[in-house]
Amino acid sequence: MRKRRLYWILQLVGWGLYFSANFISQGFDPQSLGEQVVRNQRIELTIHSIFFFLLSHYFIRGITIKRGWLQINITKVIPRILGVILLASIIGNILSFSLYFVVGTRTPSDQSLQTEIPLLFGSSFVLFVLWSTVYFLYHYLESNNRSLKYEAAMNEMHLNQLKAQLNPHFIFNALNSMRALVDEEPTKAKIAITQLSNILRNSLITDKKRVVNFRNELNTVKDYLALEGIRFEERLKIKYKIDPRSDHFDIPPMMMQTLVENAIKHGVSNLMEGGLIEIQSNVTDSMLTIKIRNSGQLSGIKKKPTNRTGVGLINTKERLKLIYGDTATFNIYNENDKFVVTEVKIPQRI
Repeated sequence: MRKRRLYWILQLVGWGLYFSANFISQGFDPQSLGEQVVRNQRIELTIHSIFFFLLSHYFIRGITIKRGWLQINITKVIPRILGVILLASIIGNILSFSLYFVVGTRTPSDQSLQTEIPLLFGSSFVLFVLWSTVYFLYHYLESNNRSLKYEAAMNEMHLNQLKAQLNPHFIFNALNSMRALVDEEPTKAKIAITQLSNILRNSLITDKKRVVNFRNELNTVKDYLALEGIRFEERLKIKYKIDPRSDHFDIPPMMMQTLVENAIKHGVSNLMEGGLIEIQSNVTDSMLTIKIRNSGQLSGIKKKPTNRTGVGLINTKERLKLIYGDTATFNIYNENDKFVVTEVKIPQRI
């Protein structure tokens, strides 16, 4: 309903401006042609303006909608719509001059017809081209806007699905970390439960957000590593090298925690003597680089992790792609024969 109202407003305003501009200009008579000539010109202006208005709506628009040209590639539509415009110009001129003869502003013997007919035909053709350009441009922009909104909605839904996938995955691993402490070290188990509740509370707060502040995410990671430190004891060593400028960046919620969890599960926990988890961040040229460095090795450098071992990594890649497009990057590689590095680069969002 709103679009239909807008169409009629633009239609009436557009042709109204055309009529008004010509009507006023015809009032200026530098050659002193007389009132009768001006009156005839204005009668003719009224006649062909009405025909042009009707042809634009019922003929050009009608054929466009009936043939479904708004859904066809623009390169295929251009020659077709030009043909319709040419035909509309011919029809408009035939009808206009026929009515000129009827009302008496012109006679078949009028010598000026040789110049007046081509002039009116050319002006009508240009007017219909301008009208069609505006009409098609509006519909193509609206269609593109609908596509972008649909794509954004689908991306948002996919992001929510990915976050929903992470939450139970994280909870399972955290509970598994505390299980052995309940009977053997109940005091530490209580501390672990408190830390887990802090993490879950933060998860609930950020659940509806696409991105969260880097510092908030880092605090969640610290709670998680403290939780894991109870289980691994001396086997887990933790280091932080954080650039203070990192606090100016936003990152996907639970992204760092997922990468740290992956580093422990597939790196440190597989080593008898344990290992190191080092979290680094650095800002260069409005780009945040996050590195999760852990003891261990990528056997064979799996480019496509299996569903069993790579859910978190696949999830992270998809979320980065959805939020940042091609401006964010993700890499995981063996730094040497002792350490694996997971590196994420994220642009600063304004």
